[in-house]
Amino acid sequence: MQNLRIAMLSVHTCPLATLGGKETGGMNVYVRDLSRELARRGHHVDVYTRSQDASIPHISNGLGHGARVIHLPAGPEHPYPKHLVYDHLPEFTHGVLEQAQADSISYDVLHSHYWLSGVAARELRERWGAPIVHMFHTLGEMKNAVAQRPEERETERRIGAETQIARFADALVAATPVEEEQLVRLYSADPARIHTISPGVDVERFHPIPPAHAKESIGLCADCC
Repeated sequence: MQNLRIAMLSVHTCPLATLGGKETGGMNVYVRDLSRELARRGHHVDVYTRSQDASIPHISNGLGHGARVIHLPAGPEHPYPKHLVYDHLPEFTHGVLEQAQADSISYDVLHSHYWLSGVAARELRERWGAPIVHMFHTLGEMKNAVAQRPEERETERRIGAETQIARFADALVAATPVEEEQLVRLYSADPARIHTISPGVDVERFHPIPPAHAKESIGLCADCC
């Protein structure tokens, strides 16, 4: 199997960030563990993300051998609302191109996560000619379908960008058959370019334990329930 050079784009959030924050959760875990596993299999992975702290290293090897996390300026180097990240995507994309040039590297694949990264990936594909594999993680149209207040609705900018990404990406990753159906129905995505790949489970962290132990861990007596 050919070893690939993969540019993993996670613009608005870092896979090394502490979990449990407003913008840190499942996608961080997904990008982190996917990058680690691809590197373990011999691929070279560079994860590009927005710098949110000027004091942290520009390049981190925190994902282990074969994978780097590269923090790039894209607006102020501190946390700010992710809907503002879009306005700083040109700076981010320029930083990716500069880093690749400094490293004398070109990439075989662009793997973008979330719609903001998909927007950046399009310009990078125009420069490098590398195919785009995109995963949305959440869909603006579905968030709007369940929004109960106007402020919960996603912007037309996001919906428009997602529609374009669904059409120009060389491959789309859906986590479930339901998401695949949503991509086709809501975004007119080509079913032939959608690949449904179920997320994995960390069986060292999540596994069955005896009921008595489970009750004890949450403060219930063994005879309760």
